[in-house]
Amino acid sequence: MTAYIASMLFVVLAEMGDKTQLLAMAFAARYPWRTVMWGVFAATLLNHLFAVVVGSYLTTIIPLSYIQIAAASSFVLFGLWTIRGDSLDGEDKKSGRSPFWTVAIAFFLAEMGDKTQLATVALAAQYASIVPVWLGTTTGMLIADGIGIIFGIVMGKKIPERTVKWVAALIFIAFGLAGLYEALPASLFTAPVVAVAGVALAAAMYFVSRLGGESAGAEEAAVTKK
Repeated sequence: MTAYIASMLFVVLAEMGDKTQLLAMAFAARYPWRTVMWGVFAATLLNHLFAVVVGSYLTTIIPLSYIQIAAASSFVLFGLWTIRGDSLDGEDKKSGRSPFWTVAIAFFLAEMGDKTQLATVALAAQYASIVPVWLGTTTGMLIADGIGIIFGIVMGKKIPERTVKWVAALIFIAFGLAGLYEALPASLFTAPVVAVAGVALAAAMYFVSRLGGESAGAEEAAVTKK
């Protein structure tokens, strides 16, 4: 029981203001809170099970920095996807994709190489107990992200959908860039490289926003004709 309570409290404190809590806030402003909560639960359950079972052995096979780079890059791409708005404007219903999977995948990627995943590995080693630490860290994530969901619901009721979409996308991209900054060698961050990367990212954001705008316009025209 000590391992469960300690793990839960540690994660609740660690998650306050963390990117996954902000993600919960952003998603709750756009999806039903139950969907977000179930997505968070599924992603955390799987991610933290992975952490307590094989996390301590993972770095002997794949360097942790590679995992962090992949997760951070995916987060930037997810931010661009959010700007375009494919699965947030009914496309998930047309293609069979579910908001649940959107939330679950985003949270799973966010937790890869994150401090709470690493803390889960450390706690499992400290208490030499897999199940209590696994359940404790999962419970802590649900509590912390539940707080984010409450704020997200309030935010979604008061802020226009377009603004919410851009805020969410910028959160995703910002944390992705922060992850890349931490994981990539410092020697890569020269002025020319940063400038080119910044221009490329800005161009990508502009392109996908235009693409999303055109898709929305086509849908509105189709509705008008009907």
